[in-house]
Amino acid sequence: MTVLMVGKAPNGPISEAEAAALFGTIYAAPVLVLAVSGGPDSTALMWLAARLRADLPRPRLVAVTIDHRLRKQSASEALAVRRLAKTLNVEHRTLRWIGRKPKTGIQEAARNARYRLLAEAARDAGAGHVLTAHTLDDQAETVLFRMMRGSGIGGLAGMSWFAQVPGAGDIGLVRPLLQVPKARLIATLKAAKVPYAVDPSNSDPRFTRPRLRKLMRMLVREGLTAERLAKLAKRAERTEGALVSALNDVQLALWPGPWSPGDPATVDARAFLELPQELGLRLLERLVILIGDEGHPELGQLETLYADLAKAGQGLWAGESDFLRRTLAGAMVTLSGIKLTVERAPPRRKATKAGVAKTPFTKAR
Repeated sequence: MTVLMVGKAPNGPISEAEAAALFGTIYAAPVLVLAVSGGPDSTALMWLAARLRADLPRPRLVAVTIDHRLRKQSASEALAVRRLAKTLNVEHRTLRWIGRKPKTGIQEAARNARYRLLAEAARDAGAGHVLTAHTLDDQAETVLFRMMRGSGIGGLAGMSWFAQVPGAGDIGLVRPLLQVPKARLIATLKAAKVPYAVDPSNSDPRFTRPRLRKLMRMLVREGLTAERLAKLAKRAERTEGALVSALNDVQLALWPGPWSPGDPATVDARAFLELPQELGLRLLERLVILIGDEGHPELGQLETLYADLAKAGQGLWAGESDFLRRTLAGAMVTLSGIKLTVERAPPRRKATKAGVAKTPFTKAR
């Protein structure tokens, strides 16, 4: 899948030619689901998509509004989207997040629910892709957020134009407006006299993203603009691609396979520990994710495990200790003799009346 890149444009409305370049070849799909909350970004997404499709038989456009039922205005905002979609000849669905809401981590829970419902809507509509209205400003916020959390190169690459819907590997996630400033989307709607809603939670200081937006205004005065943060993301993405390619070569050399689910992986310990540290960390992470059953390990935990293995390796070469065992993300990692083995960790023992039962190995820190 390819997408044309548009050059630097003025701060005015997005032209039809620019929109066609932004949507790229994804517009050849028979059905597209558009995530439309009613805010300026997603409303612009729907309006631009509908304008491109005005004289074409396809794609079939299905706008989906997720009502999280967290604000009194959400139902009326969904109704406003429905009315606008009708004028644009776009199908519309409102899906509601039903059930109890968590008292903490509400935004992350809402995000997970939103993607789950969007994936369900895509399957029901026979669509292979969901389009979201993430902008250049969102990309900058994402990079700042991940820097704040101590992310690695992969995290600093930010969001990509194409990915998979989180938790739904069968549905693609496309962000056609990722290189467009939010101001241009608002200018587009104003020029077309299209109304949109404003979500007050987007400026609520209780949440991280609104605080980052306030911080961004200060950083811009120092020259750290959204465009420069987005450029950092593209450079990190380029570096990430090179590292993934190098990692694939390393894996082929140290662990060529074949491998069946449930089998352990064994590599030469010396060859592993002689890799550049970044490649060693990434190979260890890949093996842990593949063989463990608890998903992605945290980078800090992975670095701690790698440091323990490197220290044990030094003892091994010096003829001292030749054994180390740790668990991480549902995988058990063992350095024994000249071999490094990663296998599925035994089930955790349940707590007993006398206390928590001990395991025969040490958990990763």
